[in-house]
Amino acid sequence: MKKRWPAKTIAAYIGLLGAALTIALIAGWTSLAARIDNYAYDFFFNLYPPAPEQPQSAVLAVDEETLASMGGVRHIRTILAKGLERIAPVHPRAVAIDFILADRSDPEEDGHLARALSGMRNVVLSCELVPGGWEDPIPAFRTTAAALGHVHAEKNPLDGISRLVPLEKSAGAIRRWALSLEAFRLARNSSILESPDDLQVGDTVLPAPHSADERPLRIRYQRAGSPTWSIWQLVSHPELAANFRDKTVFIGYTALSYVRDRLFNPYGDAVQGVVIHAQAFETMQHRQFLVPASEVTVLGFCILLAVAAGLNFGFLSGWPPYLIAGALLACAHALPAVFFQNGIVFPYFISISTSWLPISTAAAFQYFVVRRALRRSESDKARYQQAIHFVTHEMRTPLTAIQGSSEMMGRYNLTDEKRKQMASMINSESKRLAGMIQTFLDVERLTDGQIDLKREAFPVRHMLQACLDRVRPIAERKQIVIDERDIAEATVTGDRELMEYAFYNLLTNAVKYSPAGRQVLVDAVLEHGSLRLSVKDQGIGIDARELNNIFRKFYRTKRAEASGEVGTGIGLSIVEQIVIHHGGRMEVASAPGQGSTFTIVVPAEALKVSICHDCS
Repeated sequence: MKKRWPAKTIAAYIGLLGAALTIALIAGWTSLAARIDNYAYDFFFNLYPPAPEQPQSAVLAVDEETLASMGGVRHIRTILAKGLERIAPVHPRAVAIDFILADRSDPEEDGHLARALSGMRNVVLSCELVPGGWEDPIPAFRTTAAALGHVHAEKNPLDGISRLVPLEKSAGAIRRWALSLEAFRLARNSSILESPDDLQVGDTVLPAPHSADERPLRIRYQRAGSPTWSIWQLVSHPELAANFRDKTVFIGYTALSYVRDRLFNPYGDAVQGVVIHAQAFETMQHRQFLVPASEVTVLGFCILLAVAAGLNFGFLSGWPPYLIAGALLACAHALPAVFFQNGIVFPYFISISTSWLPISTAAAFQYFVVRRALRRSESDKARYQQAIHFVTHEMRTPLTAIQGSSEMMGRYNLTDEKRKQMASMINSESKRLAGMIQTFLDVERLTDGQIDLKREAFPVRHMLQACLDRVRPIAERKQIVIDERDIAEATVTGDRELMEYAFYNLLTNAVKYSPAGRQVLVDAVLEHGSLRLSVKDQGIGIDARELNNIFRKFYRTKRAEASGEVGTGIGLSIVEQIVIHHGGRMEVASAPGQGSTFTIVVPAEALKVSICHDCS
């Protein structure tokens, strides 16, 4: 990436974005998401209602006035027959009757209704799916019907709003189309052609894919709806029958006291079943369809949002990515509305969840990566300052020796032997200074992973002896005896110079923090493939609470303060880094007043000694 994130960081970034997208998609299948999608659907429905169209249907209603004036529900079949007789002369295109005529009634009333039905053309009678199967009209009525249509309308169990109608219902091997669909077919004088994705009636294709044997179709409710007259109005004023000429007529209850289900449309208005069927018919008639966005479209949009969020915060920094993120969020919020205006229902919740969650994840990841980079930068700055402090302190001793010797050589008339001795000291201290700087830089680069360890086998005894020879003059000045005990004949594979620096540091610390006249014990034991190289002093010891901090850079123990020795507290931290990079570890045992034992534990092998059998 432009920010040069390491590969692991990029992989983690992509993984987190993928997880955020997955969670957002899963959340889009929950009941909460469905509820929010419905609320958004109704909001858009009110915001963008369908364009007004000339109704091609009319509702002939059985309202409260009709029931009160014409004998009540007990004479409903006579009421229905009189309504049919009034509209028969104007020849409506089709008549859909939203009454379940499954029971026999008074023979006279049944005969009256049967005669009225036989005088109509294109009659669709209602049937209902009950636990035992289909509840159909009695044969006397059924023989007069051109088709049977089910009266089921979808009612959302969460809010009671009817947003769609199932165009198909099945009970065993018997399948029935919806009342509105059969009325539409008869009004068009056509047949229904079906495919897995849609239905076709004449030249009208209904976007009703086969789904759980129902083929749901969303109803595009008109604000005004179909014109409605009651049967009592029609009986009282026969001239009103002209309003039903060339219309598809839907007959049913509008009296609230006799409506079984109280349903609502997306506008929040109470609607009766017969009105819902009429609105479904008008939706088909005017082809004002609302179709759900395809799963591929939804998934593609969600992935695109997540990718855009990832690239935005992956390549940009500062305020621009947040402006772009705001634009992405605005797009995600507005897109369902734009789709709705074009007749496509895009799930609102998943649009929001797949924008907010990946964008928030990407922004948070960038924030923490930037913070970590800032901390690393501050740490590097601190380490640089510490390194300068260390170098200036450690260089002081050899520089002092070089400076003093050179001044003496220039100021005094020295003998050749003394001048040669001082020149040798200057050369020795210069090499020591160069080696000190190189060792420190190597350890720092090793810690940062910039260089690899040298991988060569070297004898432990030779390395120890070189360190002991260098430290003995310092120990003699304090009358400290260095006692070599068991020194194993072993080899270690690694960088000899670094291991020598580590061991020498432990030796000089033991001498530095031991009182005069004491003893320092050194041993090297080979156990189970590991070399245990120990340095034990008889100093004041280290408190148990300090043992966890002694390898931390610039940490000075109480024994250092008590001894008055000047130090940076960086030596042991370098020792530990050297040992760790050799695949080993440091062990410390100490107690106040009992001295300290520092042990280097590194992988090692026994030294192989060749024997010459032919030597005399």
